[in-house]
Amino acid sequence: MQLDFWQLSRDPLERVVALVAARTRQAGERLLVVDADPARRAGFGKAMWDSDPQAFLANGEASGPHAARQPILLSDTCEAANGARFCVLADGDWRAEAGGFERVFLLFGEAGTPAARATWRAFDGREDVTRAYFAQEDGKWVKKA
Repeated sequence: MQLDFWQLSRDPLERVVALVAARTRQAGERLLVVDADPARRAGFGKAMWDSDPQAFLANGEASGPHAARQPILLSDTCEAANGARFCVLADGDWRAEAGGFERVFLLFGEAGTPAARATWRAFDGREDVTRAYFAQEDGKWVKKA
């Protein structure tokens, strides 16, 4: 599993989720976006529809009637009814079920830094996990570790 830690410092969460979603779709992958807060999930959905009128990011809630057909699925659990191999943990909370994905993006802000560090340390020595840490510098995402 590729486990990417993205520390938010400038851009709003909705914009970062839309960015990850766009890159995931460009790679030809399906995505599951997990967040326990239904209002934030609605915000992600809106941000993805509004992000680029030329290349909108079709998405829907896991509870919707066409969940399996959605290229980007929004959910409060790590169950990918759409067959996604990539997962965004938008609320910054690690879930053991996320370990079943090929690639996981753990998004966190300043308040979530201690939990993200604990999650990073929990994967120390795991040869089956490749970790990377990204932070924003001068408006760009830069790989730090």
